[in-house]
Amino acid sequence: MRHRWRAVLGAGLAGVLVGAGIWISSGSAGASPVGPAQSSAAAITDSLLAGRQLTSDQQLVSTNGSFRFVMQGDGNVVLYSPIGALWASWTFVPGTTLTMQTDGNLVAYAPDGRPVWYTGTGGSGATRLVMQSDGNAVLYRPDNRAVWATGTSGAVPLALRGQDIEVIPTSNRVVALTFDAGANSAGLPSILATLASRNVPATFFLTGQWAVANPAAVADLRARGYRIGNHSMTHPSFTSLTDAAIRQQVLDAQQAILNAGADPRGLFRFPFGDRNAHTIDVVNSLGYVPVRWTVDTLGWRGTSGGVSAQLVVDRALGSLRPGEIVLMHVGSNPDDGSTLDADALPTVIDRMRSAGYGFVTLDAIFG
Repeated sequence: MRHRWRAVLGAGLAGVLVGAGIWISSGSAGASPVGPAQSSAAAITDSLLAGRQLTSDQQLVSTNGSFRFVMQGDGNVVLYSPIGALWASWTFVPGTTLTMQTDGNLVAYAPDGRPVWYTGTGGSGATRLVMQSDGNAVLYRPDNRAVWATGTSGAVPLALRGQDIEVIPTSNRVVALTFDAGANSAGLPSILATLASRNVPATFFLTGQWAVANPAAVADLRARGYRIGNHSMTHPSFTSLTDAAIRQQVLDAQQAILNAGADPRGLFRFPFGDRNAHTIDVVNSLGYVPVRWTVDTLGWRGTSGGVSAQLVVDRALGSLRPGEIVLMHVGSNPDDGSTLDADALPTVIDRMRSAGYGFVTLDAIFG
């Protein structure tokens, strides 16, 4: 028989949490976890169910002591690991209930019964919420496909939710050079040589397919210290996808990039820049901040599209401002084989520096 995992959120409110037998209730939230993280995942499954009472400022602790779900006095449920907080629900109105339903959906209900947040349907049967060894809580369907995850980077900061960031919020004279990788990698050797020779940091958004096809390149980007972001698995238009399909695109790409040796969590770029308020919310729920751009150099259009390396330079410099985010591409134009972004990059960097600008990765958006 299926049960529901349920917590009542809010200061001074008692909650009933029906979870797996691998969790034990503990005292105050201030207690420190003990013991190393184990390689095997700790799963909240549909078997070994046991009721637990959880009041404000109390917690559930994994039996190895490594992970804690804490109901705080402010109404937040926070996931802690030995290295600190990994995820938090945003503060709900006191009296909100967090419910694992029989359809596999994790839903937050307002006191009047209205759903105010949800993970997405996980399916029926052996749907399970898994605490993985990397500190990530993931909801899996019976076919073992992930449909939701907290993301170890933590909850999206309140100030960044609901946005597709177009400029870094700063008054400093800095620019973020970003490169999307979803097709080929023809321009990558030149781009990496330019960045290395000028000691410039950069951010690369990878599709999962590109990561699978270019594992050595992914490992090289990671070894060089560049920031990696998630650009979906197969580069579809997100506004035409269901919520479940969006989650699958993001989580499949995340796993593919992790498998190749890099970590994209925290930063996401919509394919084609195609998004709306709802798709942004879904991506936020996975622990990602969507990042757009201040200017698209249009180098991807190639010479056959009427673009030149000089036009790429002019567009990048024409939008120069504190916090500018420049969109460029790793691959070549499929029709003419040109790599205009790679060709223009040395001049772009040199002229921006001459104008008094430095360079940062997109981690700068987090402050």
